Amino acid sequence: MRPPERSGGLILLLMVEDVFKRPLQDLRVSVTDRCNFRCVYCMPKEIFGKDYPFLPRADVLTFEEIARLVGVFVGLGVRKVRLTGGEPLVRRDIERLIAQIAPLGDLDLTLTTNASLLAAKAEALADAGLKRITVSLDSLDDETFRRMNDVDFPVARVLDGIAAAIAAGFQPPKINMVVRRGLNETSVLPMARHFRGTGHVLRFIEYMDVGTSNGWRLDDVVPAREIVDTIDREFPLEPVGPAYRGEVAGRYRYRDGAGEIGVISSVTQPFCADCTRARLSADGSLYTCLFATEGRDLRALLRAGATDEEIRDAIAATWTTRTDRYSEQRSNDTAGLKKIEMSFIGG
Repeated sequence: MRPPERSGGLILLLMVEDVFKRPLQDLRVSVTDRCNFRCVYCMPKEIFGKDYPFLPRADVLTFEEIARLVGVFVGLGVRKVRLTGGEPLVRRDIERLIAQIAPLGDLDLTLTTNASLLAAKAEALADAGLKRITVSLDSLDDETFRRMNDVDFPVARVLDGIAAAIAAGFQPPKINMVVRRGLNETSVLPMARHFRGTGHVLRFIEYMDVGTSNGWRLDDVVPAREIVDTIDREFPLEPVGPAYRGEVAGRYRYRDGAGEIGVISSVTQPFCADCTRARLSADGSLYTCLFATEGRDLRALLRAGATDEEIRDAIAATWTTRTDRYSEQRSNDTAGLKKIEMSFIGG
């Protein structure tokens, strides 16, 4: 970590960088390991069934603990905070947490949701200070979508949630679609047609080997290049440069000006070299990679009475020794590692 500097009597903490000079700029906070969907690529029902041992309530960070940790991360250079899960909106009174985080700095405070509860929550989220929303939606075909969420949840209610978010004053949410061959690759073009020209940025995500329960196989991956080519044949596209360092999506805009799409190609075109994201799990563990096998326990420090400075030093020590490059090193051997589940680490 670079040493603190003083300006007008105030201590300005500069950013921390890892072994490969990647700064800590983004924090993803899993507020719960629970979800009301059982998406086949994340929480398959045969693993995450009624007897699955989710975290006991006492093990989950309180809102006050999360807000305190976010404040420490902000002091280390974090400028973007994304609330995730599981499904963050199943955490009761989530807007109270947002209201605690929003004043901590000039943050890009965002939330990713399956939108199942968004229609009822959108106005409260906006009032609390949330700035942006991303919605996970894997198909507009109702049969396909119900099969993928595996709880028989209809597309129409997700679209109602998106509409409610816009009515509450949010800009059109980004839409994330995980593409898995044999399940929903035929939905790529219908999704592009539907969201083109609406102000939504539709982002296609390659099916990834996060965790160990989703039965990932390379043959199930639809490469980002194939997705772009599929859309380009009907709606010509051109590439757009990244908006900032660490942007995970490759950007393309429609040549006729009808908006843009993104592709997140962790499998076929890894972006480890510019990864600036840390992840905080619902039980207070710090992970430095989506494909991590272990984390650093920050909850123990919090509950043992550690000062903010001691917590800051623990985070900095973890980040400055970070060497993660999983997607660049992916192989048959690494794919079989016992990795933390996406629903726990916050995708």
